[in-house]
Amino acid sequence: MNDLVSTGERWFAVESAFEDELPQYWGEWGVASEVGELASILLRRPGPEIEAISDPQTVRWLDRMDATLAREQHDRLATIYRDHGATVHYVERMPDDRANALFVRDCVAMTPEGAIVGRPAIPARRGEERFVAETLARLGIPIIRTISGCGVFEGADLMWVDRRTVILGVGNRSNREGLRQVEEVLRTMGVDEVLYFQIPYGQAHIDGLFNLADWDKAVFFPWQTPFEVINTLRKRGFQLIEVTSPHEAKRGMATNFVCLSPGKVVMPAGNPIAEEQMSKAGIEIIALDVSELQKGWGAIHCMSAALSRREG
Repeated sequence: MNDLVSTGERWFAVESAFEDELPQYWGEWGVASEVGELASILLRRPGPEIEAISDPQTVRWLDRMDATLAREQHDRLATIYRDHGATVHYVERMPDDRANALFVRDCVAMTPEGAIVGRPAIPARRGEERFVAETLARLGIPIIRTISGCGVFEGADLMWVDRRTVILGVGNRSNREGLRQVEEVLRTMGVDEVLYFQIPYGQAHIDGLFNLADWDKAVFFPWQTPFEVINTLRKRGFQLIEVTSPHEAKRGMATNFVCLSPGKVVMPAGNPIAEEQMSKAGIEIIALDVSELQKGWGAIHCMSAALSRREG
């Protein structure tokens, strides 16, 4: 025993990158783009929380949902994900008074090293993140940051352009302090360019105005997308696809889509002008009726949190 004490510590820290060891110790998790082939995704199937709404405005809804139809539409979305090779995971537990919990993207943003758990901005949503974090822990996904202090951040305000470039939306749902915490984490894992996307008054998140449909194709509503974001992508050779119909951009939620693989998206049905513009640009489209779910002021991207993509 005395010999052991006298020799001291003879082990040295292994300083290998967390991202390199993540598959070995945690599993195949991680996202570094919006367009890589979807491998796994997190959803919240609408539960009893959507049935107890008397005044839709109290939860920022357009109208009450028909619960049966809402669940049918949500199940069809999950089937599309499965049919394209993605594993679908669900947030199973949620309080009965969190009507917006189906828009699970807002509570989590994935990175190449694990999850950032958000902190919703509005009181009607505060606390959802606890049950999303519970699900992430159950799945074995590392939680690398939980937004704290006076920060607020919702996951739909982070989009990956590539492994070293992200777009962060600053506005009512994600404040400067929340984004400072997010950026701090991203910088440690090799992100060296952050594009700030000013969210206009009355708009919730980036995905209501802008999205990426392929490695070099951006779809956006031109009237409210910041020039610096578009100009940066233009200089990188992106094809810029404008959603020219204000109705489709705002009520149709045409940019609120999810990439299944590069150049292939599932998007809300009922946006013929946007569909034509995207198809002409070579984007393959699955148009899905989510009109009942859209009564909650959200659509496909809002409901879907990618947990892993094959970025190869």
